[in-house]
Amino acid sequence: MASRTADEGLEEQAPDESLKEPTDGALKEPTDDGLRAEARAWLAANLTGELRGLGGPGREHEAFELRHDWERRLGAAGWTCLGWPKKYGGRDAPLADQVAFHEEYARADAPARVGHIGEGLIGPTILEFGTDEQKERFLPPIQRGEELWCQGYSEPEAGSDLANVRTRAELSGGEWVITGQKVWTSLAHVADWCFVLCRTEPGSQRHRGLSYLLVPMRQPGVEVRPIVQLTGSSEFNEVFFDGARTAAGNILGEPGDGWRVAMATLGYERGASTLGQQIGFRRELDRVIAVARRTGAADDPILRDRLVQSWIELEIMRLNALRTMRSLGAGEPGPEVSIAKLYWSQWHQRLGELAQAVLGRAGLVYEDDEDLQRLYLFSRADTIYAGSSEIQRTIIAERTLGLPR
Repeated sequence: MASRTADEGLEEQAPDESLKEPTDGALKEPTDDGLRAEARAWLAANLTGELRGLGGPGREHEAFELRHDWERRLGAAGWTCLGWPKKYGGRDAPLADQVAFHEEYARADAPARVGHIGEGLIGPTILEFGTDEQKERFLPPIQRGEELWCQGYSEPEAGSDLANVRTRAELSGGEWVITGQKVWTSLAHVADWCFVLCRTEPGSQRHRGLSYLLVPMRQPGVEVRPIVQLTGSSEFNEVFFDGARTAAGNILGEPGDGWRVAMATLGYERGASTLGQQIGFRRELDRVIAVARRTGAADDPILRDRLVQSWIELEIMRLNALRTMRSLGAGEPGPEVSIAKLYWSQWHQRLGELAQAVLGRAGLVYEDDEDLQRLYLFSRADTIYAGSSEIQRTIIAERTLGLPR
């Protein structure tokens, strides 16, 4: 890639060309046959125009029921959870095939997935820590696109400092009874289940005494209040638990072992699942480049250089995600996955700023290119949610580089 000029890099942004850079040999590159060809043919036959380009960050409100129906169609055809064991609805697909599907999905401009929290976060966590009964109960409905999930981590006084959670649960009559508040809970208003990190040992502090519970959302004692964002949409929520209940067996790991399970989930969130997230990133970058060409902004040498640099950095993000996915297959995710979170969040913010630079004065009016303006507004939160950049740098310094506290 280093031997290419900026002009060559930008011209290659056409979808069928931009994903063909060779790897360094550490990972077998997906080819154009096998599962890739199957996915391409299925998407061409099933993806209708009304679905193309829907959803994504700041746009999760778009045609949600239509996209949920699409999720079920994907599941029925075997296009969700490709790497999962066949007994739970997956294909046992190797990593190269999973990458191939993600790339074909992006090229087809298919809608943002509504089941990504289930497939990318809680599903792998259940596979790692769940009992056989839990796997049989929870994994197939995720694969089929029938049950949607949300993540109950952050609280008003426990965001990046996750170990400070105060939501509590106690066993009573064979059930966990949960009381407390979560905030910034993505898609809680449409979710069927929530995985909740809460304190189950009275008097415990920090990482000790936490448990990881699987809690049904549609019950008395659960209230969801949408949070209006800068974009005007409300995909984040406050969630209040006031005596909400879940069965005693709906706990991943042992009571008090919730921190270890929660960190594993964060590893999947910041590692393997970002490959699916990059579907949206690729579409957004394509959109910025298309607008730059249409308006003539691409003729400006400084803006053109920024566009090519953004393309290069997205390729780096992709290759690092592949490397991280390989490490995830070797055991529990390590602190190095914080590198991915730090990298993509800052890249996405720069893309939003670049979009506004390409739009120029037209970017001040929320009209024709409102998707790019929404990109700019939504990306301001990227370096805060799912672990702030400051916290990620601390994790990298202490746990990856071995620097003193």
